[in-house]
Amino acid sequence: MKVYFISGLGADKTVFQLLKLHNAEPVFIDWITPLKNESLPDYALRLKSFYKIPDNAFIAGLSFGGMLTTEIAKAFPSVKGILLSSAKTSKEIPFYYRTGKYFSLYKWTSPKMQRWFMLRIKSWFDLKTPAFIKVYEELIANSDTAFNNWAVSALLNWSNKIVPGNVVHVHGTIDKILPYKYVTSNYTIRKGGHLMVLEQAAEVSAIMNDIIEGYLSASSSASQPGHLCQA
Repeated sequence: MKVYFISGLGADKTVFQLLKLHNAEPVFIDWITPLKNESLPDYALRLKSFYKIPDNAFIAGLSFGGMLTTEIAKAFPSVKGILLSSAKTSKEIPFYYRTGKYFSLYKWTSPKMQRWFMLRIKSWFDLKTPAFIKVYEELIANSDTAFNNWAVSALLNWSNKIVPGNVVHVHGTIDKILPYKYVTSNYTIRKGGHLMVLEQAAEVSAIMNDIIEGYLSASSSASQPGHLCQA
């Protein structure tokens, strides 16, 4: 069984390196070049099509990747989505971020300035292990500024209000990027920061295995003769 991973803004598959899933093959989805003025929902569906992700796939999305996963799950009810440190609707994104679409300062700052800023706020990601801090610094140094500018704009203009029933949300209580108080999660990791996939990888892995096994068990039960499905 494959689990498709979509990383967060400015990140790549490196952030998932410590996750351990039972009997699952991880498939890491890389970014594709966005089209001019492409919306977040449109990009999500094009990403799925580009990588030929099955309609009934397990998809795990981190942060911005979780928002893309939400849009894919909305369009394909048989998808099993797992959101990590993310938001399911625009209301789960702090209001002070959403006001950014009216100013668009990120469009006018140089790549060097953007990277400087992201390094200045690295404490917001609650990374304590030196090796993980180094991973973060390398991700920022190698990030694609043009893609990041599009992604920030797409995120700020995202207006989703629908929470699909085929997604499960995992969130940490000390997330400073997408604060816990603004989201409604199915699973909570105490003292989990925005990059809990690194610092609390064992806990995140255990929860993901539980979610996947639950999905598989439900699918198996539904396929048994005589099973009654209630609407």
